[in-house]
Amino acid sequence: MDLDKRLELVKAPPTEEVITERELKVLLETNDHPEHYIGFEISGYLHLGTLLMCGFKVNDLSEAGFKTKIYLADWHSFINNKLGGNWDNIIRASRYYAEAFKFFCPKAEVVLGSNLYRDNDEYWRDVMRFSKHITLTRDKRCLTIMGRSEGEKLDLAQYFYPPMQAVDVRYLGKDMPQGGMDQRKVHVLAREVFPKLGWNKPIPLHNHLLMGLAEPPKASKDTKIEKVIAAKMSKSKPWTAIFIHDTEEEIAQKLLKAWCPMKQAEFNPVLELARYVVFHERKEFLLERSAKYGGPAIFSSYRDLEKEYVSGRIHPLDLKLSIAREISKIIDPIRRHFETPSLRRLLEVFKQSEITR
Repeated sequence: MDLDKRLELVKAPPTEEVITERELKVLLETNDHPEHYIGFEISGYLHLGTLLMCGFKVNDLSEAGFKTKIYLADWHSFINNKLGGNWDNIIRASRYYAEAFKFFCPKAEVVLGSNLYRDNDEYWRDVMRFSKHITLTRDKRCLTIMGRSEGEKLDLAQYFYPPMQAVDVRYLGKDMPQGGMDQRKVHVLAREVFPKLGWNKPIPLHNHLLMGLAEPPKASKDTKIEKVIAAKMSKSKPWTAIFIHDTEEEIAQKLLKAWCPMKQAEFNPVLELARYVVFHERKEFLLERSAKYGGPAIFSSYRDLEKEYVSGRIHPLDLKLSIAREISKIIDPIRRHFETPSLRRLLEVFKQSEITR
């Protein structure tokens, strides 16, 4: 595959940014198989923003020749009190995550945190070496990567999370760590500190964070990135998320309640689903509506769909129902994969666990 095609795959949606594109070009010119990883806390059922959005990018990178890794961060999940901080349930749930990612990203290697850290003295030495180059204040500024704020009352273990995640980059995907835009701070920190330790700077890739279905928080003082992070799809707010196990009826019910302001494209979660999921998987999108309101319409690009919506020629209800139909079709192979009795048993842990923020 030529360089231009590889660059195109790396930068294609849902990529939001690569730090930096100049360094990326040099990397691809000099390395046929760079090392990549993306890490996930283990908590509730997987939703579109986790499995699909991140998985789309992992598959792009696999195609571009990267050695891709999916990291199931059980230690980080415990530190951040996922599944009520019950480590046994976290390990049980990790088997479900592993199955889902192996199905959706078949070329990626799946790695469990416990297997990386076990009897790995050098990793823990590197965590200490890294930590010697940052202050507590700098560490606190990275707490947003775990959905926490500087002013929150935290236990001591949670302050180890940022340096651990930074050092994970060196051990898992030293060339290109991937994450949502909410992971940007720790990746920038790694780029600052790694050269001081004689380690190569990573080239982070940040993919788009898919919005939840609720009205976004009204926080005027926040930057756009902070607003995007606050509005992202979340397992701990199940009414805002479309899970990979949701039926067509459940998806339709959620979308009927979704925030979808008339003539507004920005911070519109239904249009986000069209842009980042439907048009990623479909070359055309059929909008179904009665002849009274213009009849069916076929769109071959998201831009055309958005233009029609903003003009007021598409009603939110018609958009919601048509998007629900397509989303259900897209996740149907994943949904059916988990219908076998042995795989359904992997989901039982979530019935016995608290889904915590």
